Amino acid sequence: MVDLARLAGPPHRALSTAGRRTREVLDARRWGDLLLSVPRAAAFYARSWQHLAVGHPDGPLPVRPTLGVLRGALVDELATSVFRTVTMPPPAPVLHRRLAEASLALELFERRGWLDDPVRYHRSPPPPSDVRSEPESVHGIAYEHVTFDSGYAPFPAEPGRDRWLAYEANRTAHAWVLRHGEPRPWLVCVHGAVMGSPTVDVAVFRAGWLHRRLGLNVAMVVQPLHGPRRSGSWHTIGYPTEDPLDSVHAAAQSVWDVRRTIAWIRSRHDEPVGLWGLSLGGFAVSLVAGVEDDLACVIAGIPVVELAELLGYHLPTRMTRRREYEKLAGLSLCLHRVVSPLALEPRLPLDRRFIFAGIADRLVHPYRQVHELWDHWGQPSIEWYQGGHMGFFRSPPVGQFVHRALVASGLVPAEELP
Repeated sequence: MVDLARLAGPPHRALSTAGRRTREVLDARRWGDLLLSVPRAAAFYARSWQHLAVGHPDGPLPVRPTLGVLRGALVDELATSVFRTVTMPPPAPVLHRRLAEASLALELFERRGWLDDPVRYHRSPPPPSDVRSEPESVHGIAYEHVTFDSGYAPFPAEPGRDRWLAYEANRTAHAWVLRHGEPRPWLVCVHGAVMGSPTVDVAVFRAGWLHRRLGLNVAMVVQPLHGPRRSGSWHTIGYPTEDPLDSVHAAAQSVWDVRRTIAWIRSRHDEPVGLWGLSLGGFAVSLVAGVEDDLACVIAGIPVVELAELLGYHLPTRMTRRREYEKLAGLSLCLHRVVSPLALEPRLPLDRRFIFAGIADRLVHPYRQVHELWDHWGQPSIEWYQGGHMGFFRSPPVGQFVHRALVASGLVPAEELP
C-alpha cells in the first residue's frame, strides 16, 4: 500500500529572498515563452515547404504552405504559449497528493481489470427522471435550456472521489436543445475546452443551420466543469487538468453525461441519434463510440485522442523537468488508458465514422493524435483542412464534410446536398 503521509511531504514553507529571486527569473522566462510563438510558427511554415519538396517523414498529408496555414499555426502557437504562461506549478503538498492518489488508483485499476478492459470502467446511465426545461434565446435563435441531475460518481473506492463530488455545480447536467414539434433525427454536439456557453456553442456548431436548414433536432451538451458547471471564477479551467484523477473523472463523466442525454432522447423518441464533437468534445464522442450502441454516426472534429500525452506535451518545461512530474506523467499515462479512444473498439460501422482535422494544428498534433485515431478506426472518411486548430470554423470544406457525413449516415436527406 502507498503511504499517504510519507508522500505528502513536509508542509509548504514561505519563499526565502533567494527563492523569490528565483521565482522572478522563472516568471521572466515564463512570459518570454509568448515571444517564441512567432519563430515557432515560422519554423513550422518553413518545414511545410521542405515537406512539400521531399515528403513528410510520417506520411503523406496534403500540406499547402499558404499564408492561411501560417496564420493558423501562429494563432495556435499563441494559444499554447498563453497556456504555458499562465500554468503554475502546484504547491508541494498538492503535487504529493496527486502522486499518492495516482499510485493508489493504478493499483485499483489493475486489480479491477479496468486497464485490460476499459469498457468495464464505463457504466451505462439510466435516462434522467428529473428533466427541467426553460425557454431561452441567443443570436436570435430560440432554444431550450435543459437540465437534469448528472448522477455520475466515481467508483466508491477510487481516490479523488470525495473531491470530485464536492464540485457541486458540476452535479447538474446542462444542454442547449433545439427540437421540432414532429419526429426528427437528433444530433448531439459536444463542445471543446473553455466553451460551454450558448453564445459560443450555438455559433460554433451552426445550430440554426442544423435545426432550420437541415431539419435536425440538436442537443449541445455542456461538458464537466464548463459553463454553468464551472467551479471557481469565470477564467478557471477545471478540465482539462494536469491532476490525473480529476482528468480521468472529468472524461468519464463527459461520456456518462453524453450517454445519459442519448438515453433521455431514446426514452421519448425512436429517431436515430448521431454525435459531433470538437477538440475536447471530439475526444468525448470518440470515447462514446466505443461504449454506446446504435449510433447513426460519430463525427470527431479536431479530436484530442491521448489526453494525458497532450497535456504533458503542452506543460511548460520548468514543470516537466522535475523528477516528481516525470513520475506523475508516467502514472497519468497508465491511468488514462480507461479513457483512451485507442483502447476502445468503435461500435458503429466504418462508413458511419468521420474525422476532420487541421493540417497546421499546433494544439492537437495531426500525427501524434489525429492520425492515430484515424488508423485505429480503420481509416474512415477524413477531411484535412488547410488551417490550425481553431481554423475549422472558417473552413468551407469542413462544413461541406460535416454535411456529407450527415447525409451519408441517413440523418439528412440526400436532396439537401447542394
